[in-house]
Amino acid sequence: MLRRDSRQREIILNLLRHTDTHPTADWIYDEVRKVLPKISKGTVYRNLNILQDMGEISALSLSGTATRYEGRQENHYHFRCEKCGKVFDLDEPVNKQLNDKVAKRTGFRVSYHRLEFRGLCKDCQR
Repeated sequence: MLRRDSRQREIILNLLRHTDTHPTADWIYDEVRKVLPKISKGTVYRNLNILQDMGEISALSLSGTATRYEGRQENHYHFRCEKCGKVFDLDEPVNKQLNDKVAKRTGFRVSYHRLEFRGLCKDCQR
């Protein structure tokens, strides 16, 4: 699982695996400080990069927002609320045929695709 045992890294990974809010690095930093009050923001960023390089987490660079992180690794779609900015996982099967369609049409070799739906979440529709 994790190379070199790092308590900070384990705490960050555990936090991401037990949240579905797609938090920013600043939110992660604030939460980790509750357990490790002396941790620096640089240490959090460095460990997020290491965890991403290791394939343990994903970074979501959604247009118009700060990078968000998640522990869920299988390819899946997201929904972003245009009012509150929250990001939600969608339990919609990934359309792998879309990869083939794009590859055939363009001549590109498509490994995967990420899709983001936008609109208003249930709370913001009220």
